[in-house]
Amino acid sequence: MKFDTLQQGIAFYENNAKIFGFETRFSSTKKRKSDGKILVKYCVCSKDGFRETPRLHGV
Repeated sequence: MKFDTLQQGIAFYENNAKIFGFETRFSSTKKRKSDGKILVKYCVCSKDGFRETPRLHGV
């Protein structure tokens, strides 16, 4: 889904999480390198798993 503002997106997912009985958290964010503007922010179920080991770039 695409929202006009980050705050609208956060509110949407937090409200839906409450309705369906779970909580949300942010797993990662992608920013534009030139100015640091947030392009994508991943909102997942708070029970979603974590990576066991950090991702190694170039391996």
